[in-house]
Amino acid sequence: MNTTPSAAIIGAGLSGLACATRLHAFGWRVSVFDKSRGPGGRMSTRRGDDWQSDHGAQYFTARDPRFKAEVDRWLAAGVAAVWQPRMAVIGDEDLHDADAALQRFVGTPRMTAPTRFLADSLPVSLQCTVDNIEKTATGWQIDSREQGRLAGSFDTVILAVPAPQAVPLAHPVAPGLAALARRAAMRGCWTLMVRYDQPLDLPFDAAFVNRGPLRWVAREPSKPGRPARETWLLHASAAWSEAHIEADPAEVATRLAAAFVELGAPPPLAATAHRWRYADTEPALNMGYDWDAERRIGLCGDWLNGGKVEGAWLSGIRLADAMTEG
Repeated sequence: MNTTPSAAIIGAGLSGLACATRLHAFGWRVSVFDKSRGPGGRMSTRRGDDWQSDHGAQYFTARDPRFKAEVDRWLAAGVAAVWQPRMAVIGDEDLHDADAALQRFVGTPRMTAPTRFLADSLPVSLQCTVDNIEKTATGWQIDSREQGRLAGSFDTVILAVPAPQAVPLAHPVAPGLAALARRAAMRGCWTLMVRYDQPLDLPFDAAFVNRGPLRWVAREPSKPGRPARETWLLHASAAWSEAHIEADPAEVATRLAAAFVELGAPPPLAATAHRWRYADTEPALNMGYDWDAERRIGLCGDWLNGGKVEGAWLSGIRLADAMTEG
């Protein structure tokens, strides 16, 4: 008789992959499902013929000893490196700290590298949109939009997805978890990737922006391992993004490019807009994770643990630890 516990992890972002990696190390049989074409969630990179841009998470820091040890593992594997940009704060300097001594890390050669590193050792099913979960006499059953009911059953199911996506999955089977997810007010974010044919003469590689529609700009080639093509990533503020969440991408591109020109940049040769519908949580919850031991279903994600890359990883690890304790 097979007594190896099994878990279905829905979501191949950092929290889901961290949880799956931890459970796998404890001897669990894990299966990860994600609707996207690749793992990583918002640790994401867009690529063109001669350019690339980290259009989600921009960098991460490591303060918790457990995450520091994980980042050291990534550094040793060559999937992460220290980023040392020339930092600036434009506008109200009290709103951000451009501390040059802060150690900032990025994935190499792109932000997706750490999550791909984790996914390589796990069974991950991509382009598999889970739209229903059901607890049966044999365990949890998973329904996919593309494939229908998936083969096999699982002792446990983990929802490692943004809060609004967790609600419809959890509500029929774990109303308490759904109620928690409803408390998380997730906000969207418009991003713009702009390209030039030569380096810009700007006094910074990255800047927090506290005026107009922009809140962050970064020069992609300043990050280690990136192509030389002059590419900048622009993040709009949460307030501006929410006010224009259904706007036409071309209109968004025009507005954000104009704001970058006001910072001293020339008009871009090309621009690509991307909308993150669920980018961050304001305020982010600080529960870490949630685990319904009776029903054998849990939640993890950055929205439960401070909203940062480090918080996402710790959320998955802490949930895995709680699961193995009972």
